[in-house]
Amino acid sequence: MKIIIIANRLPVKIERSDDGFNIIRSEGGLATGLGSLETKSDIYWVGWPGIFTENEKEKKEITERLHDLNFHPVFLSADQIENYYEGYSNSTIWPLCHYFFSFIEYRADYWEAYQQVNSLFCDESMQFIEDDDIVWVQDYQLMLLPKKIRDKKPNANIGYFHHIPFPSYELFRVLPEREEILEGLLGADLIGFHTHDYMRHFISAIYRVLNINCNLDEVNLDNRIIHIDAFPMGINYEQYNQAPKLPEVKEKSDLLREKLGERSIILSVDRLDYSKGILHRLNGFAQFLENHPDYHEKVSLAMIVVPSRDTVDIYAELKTKIDQLIGEINGKYSKLGWNPIFYFYRSFSFDELIAMYDAAEIALVTPLRDGMNLVAKEYLATKCNRPGVLILSEMAGAAIELQDAIIINPNDTDQIENAILQAMNMPAKEKKERLEKMQKRISRQDVKKWSNDFVKELLSIKTQNKEILQKVVGKRQLNQIKKSYDDANSRLIMLDYDGTLSPFTSKPEDAIPSAEVLSLLKKMNSDPKNRVVINSGRNHQILDKWFKGLNLDFAAEHGMFYKENGKWHRNLNTDVVWDDEILDIIQHTIDKTPRSYMEQKEASLVWHYRNVDIWLAELRSQQLVNALIGPCARLNLQIVPGNKVVEVKPPDFTKGSEVIRRMSLDNYDFILAIGDDTTDEDMFRVLPPDGVSIKVGNFSPAAKYRIPLQSSVVPFLTNLIK
Repeated sequence: MKIIIIANRLPVKIERSDDGFNIIRSEGGLATGLGSLETKSDIYWVGWPGIFTENEKEKKEITERLHDLNFHPVFLSADQIENYYEGYSNSTIWPLCHYFFSFIEYRADYWEAYQQVNSLFCDESMQFIEDDDIVWVQDYQLMLLPKKIRDKKPNANIGYFHHIPFPSYELFRVLPEREEILEGLLGADLIGFHTHDYMRHFISAIYRVLNINCNLDEVNLDNRIIHIDAFPMGINYEQYNQAPKLPEVKEKSDLLREKLGERSIILSVDRLDYSKGILHRLNGFAQFLENHPDYHEKVSLAMIVVPSRDTVDIYAELKTKIDQLIGEINGKYSKLGWNPIFYFYRSFSFDELIAMYDAAEIALVTPLRDGMNLVAKEYLATKCNRPGVLILSEMAGAAIELQDAIIINPNDTDQIENAILQAMNMPAKEKKERLEKMQKRISRQDVKKWSNDFVKELLSIKTQNKEILQKVVGKRQLNQIKKSYDDANSRLIMLDYDGTLSPFTSKPEDAIPSAEVLSLLKKMNSDPKNRVVINSGRNHQILDKWFKGLNLDFAAEHGMFYKENGKWHRNLNTDVVWDDEILDIIQHTIDKTPRSYMEQKEASLVWHYRNVDIWLAELRSQQLVNALIGPCARLNLQIVPGNKVVEVKPPDFTKGSEVIRRMSLDNYDFILAIGDDTTDEDMFRVLPPDGVSIKVGNFSPAAKYRIPLQSSVVPFLTNLIK
């Protein structure tokens, strides 16, 4: 088994030299985390090498050098870099996911390049992916890739991690390619996000855009379950925590303090991006200086802005505004020997950055929207010599973990001002207590744990999906069931109707049995060895009407009524008189839930919500169940949530009780039960050990076998009786 990491960039820096190329491994957060995986497996990387060349000889040389490191380059043309990376990835998806709606650019050539490059990554990966390998796709540049790999390697074990925020459905729905993006991601077995908020937004998009039901954190497809979970990414805590003790770092840190004197430093570290809230932060600091002149010459803001895409108009304009605002603030408040803001528009080396973290008393981390923000965690980890205070945006993913920071809304300059004042005046004991709590958490939730947790969960899902696949009725399983069927002398066949013999319809009254179903049932029933029973939740009048002339046996309303030898029997001796309170509760739910309605049967009440928006349906069904618990308990009635229904009925009879009654009448040597709903699991549970239980649709641990699609039920039964 290999672990194959597929990311937009390989973890290398390649530079041309007189002798060819210098290849330097980079140790970013992702590379560090994946390098610390607890595995004996070889780790392969696929990605763009970060260098542009059209020279085939140069490509060959770079490829050979990278293959020695188990790195596999995907070379991109200038147009692909422009349209796939700068275009669709960073001018469409990035602003969408960071809630900057007005910055989103839609262009057909962007989308075309994005599809094309995702295919290139797939082609490169296909050269060495095998069925037992773990494939881990990283981030928003490659959201189509999981499905592309799945289409070519159906048994692959694929994970995907989204390193940036996932937007709410109301924003995500504006993306023209929303369906293709979501379908691409659903090629994975495990989809990870930094926080449960992003996870919730993604699940919401799945059932609204694709109309696929999610069961909590699972998406059920035909032959596998996709898990969605939150994995908060961490840092290499030990590395950052020990770094201030390194001689070269200590030297830089001491020199920095000597130059600053007794002055307090507020540190801000960002890549140049509109999502980082740099202008809001500057305005908040300016407001602090304006309203608290007693802190002049006592505190300075050290602002590090790492260059990024500054040839793009939006970014160039942002840099101009930052430069101007810093100039205005320094021009207004500077005094001889003191600048309010030290501005660095460049990258810092690791040693320089650690020295800045070490020297700063306060870290001001206030993005307008951020997937996680590791700067906050890096700052906290380095505070081993003296305490520091973290001011953190509530819009950063890290805020969920770091509740002992001073949490603010980054759009509110008053909150930024007040947070700086609070941090400056915080007692030493409180600083220490807050810091220790946060350090304890981030030391445990480090990047090593992040990567290992993801891979462990991916492997467990692989095992689960293998079990699901083994239950699916294929040729081998059909032959096993058919042999038992053919060898039997007395057979009991219990068939659910809606969702099993008939597909669901928007109007239940339209689910009339097809000619094919009627013909099949007639043929099955003509075999003297067979006792065929339609075991349904439908009322007995509709079953008689639809199957007139077939001389079938039935169970109606989940076992409340049964028909054998042409005569209907009622299991419940007394009429059910429905309590006004229950009727009022259901009617109140209908009034608040457009497109839902109540069906009143002889022995049950059913609230149908098949055509209701899924979010509203889930809310109302839970509210209805909660409201019914009290009166149903008093009246000894059972509440049965089913497939797009909530049913209230007496508790004594179920589909399972009907199976038990039927089994007591004869010595059957073959018993088959097929159904798609939770109510059908009552049948599965009461079958003898050699009984054959088949769940249609979603996986059920109660059933021995599974038929993923309702449309496959009739062909299965047709082959069974051949």
